[in-house]
Amino acid sequence: MRALVQRVSEGGVFIPDKNYNAEIKKGLVILLGIRFDDNENDVNFIADKCCNLRIFEDTNEKMNLSIKHIDGEVLIISQFTLYGDAQKGNRPGFIDAAKPEIAIPLYEKFVQRMKLNLGESKIKTGIFGAMMKVKIINDGPVTILIESKSKETS
Repeated sequence: MRALVQRVSEGGVFIPDKNYNAEIKKGLVILLGIRFDDNENDVNFIADKCCNLRIFEDTNEKMNLSIKHIDGEVLIISQFTLYGDAQKGNRPGFIDAAKPEIAIPLYEKFVQRMKLNLGESKIKTGIFGAMMKVKIINDGPVTILIESKSKETS
């Protein structure tokens, strides 16, 4: 599982054909990629890591605070393209990305784990599999890639 975590001053997702939008102020936008062999251990590791990641500045302007400390919001967007492999050729392959029958339940468990950790009102999401317009106002910029499996074991 991969999470591309961005510290934001604001973020949003818009799906015009479904008349759907979700917006956050200060917090995190998490682009979540799910791999074919991921499981609930990966979900818990990534969710807990995102909730405790200290990338917000304290009074000394040091990245020392987590999303919990700043009472921020989180926008979670499913993104299978995080497992795009473009090493050969110019068209990425997505063989490592989980198929929907695996990815959807794990995505939903990730959202639930984040709600458990931070509170339901702090979590917003896109719609799994939908074509989305995503607005990210990166604050810093600060962008961190978190993976649940090391490259040696995957």
